[in-house]
Amino acid sequence: MTTPKRITKNNKHPRKFSSKSTHKSASKQSSSNQHPAREQKPKLEGPRKLIIFNKPFDVLPQFTDDQGRTTLKNYISYSGVYAAGRLDRDSEGLLILTNDGKLQAQLTQPKSKVAKIYFAQVEGIPDEAALAKFRQGLILNDGPTRPAGIEIVEQPEWLWQRNPPIRERKLIPTSWLKITLYEGRNRQVRRMTAHIGFPTLRLIRYQVGEYTLENIAIGKWKEIQSV
Repeated sequence: MTTPKRITKNNKHPRKFSSKSTHKSASKQSSSNQHPAREQKPKLEGPRKLIIFNKPFDVLPQFTDDQGRTTLKNYISYSGVYAAGRLDRDSEGLLILTNDGKLQAQLTQPKSKVAKIYFAQVEGIPDEAALAKFRQGLILNDGPTRPAGIEIVEQPEWLWQRNPPIRERKLIPTSWLKITLYEGRNRQVRRMTAHIGFPTLRLIRYQVGEYTLENIAIGKWKEIQSV
């Protein structure tokens, strides 16, 4: 997290504030408390590191947790690397970790337009009208999304068993979707499939840019040597 700036006092010449400026200061402080500072980009110290991790369900995408939940530390022995983009606790699949802030920004900033491929198991079977709506972009509560790729596919052959398994309703069929996004908002895939009427039951990120889960078992990781 970004270290808060220190506020120094000038004991020799104390400054007087009017009630108006005090009010402004209080408002600014209140605004700061509502919007905490974003996590700093990692600074490159020593050799560049790039880790590809296949994150299981119910694992936090961070190394520490004050509530004792399962984190990356339970799987990865490296230190000094940070996630390049989040992958929610209830999602699975590709998580990239690096100590290179420039690479992290390249993979996550919307202006880079890096393709991110997901496989989502949804409740119901979308028709072509719903898929076309998704492709064109949707209006979510945080604004319109960019056009995205989506198609109905078979369950991936490489898919592992989730623990615990998803809860399916016997009378409602499920289907698998291959989804390609060019941005990365909070829980975006889940919100987009829900918006067209097909809630996501299971979500796996398979690819970010040139990096994929190929030949990486669930809960395992590998280091990429040439970056």
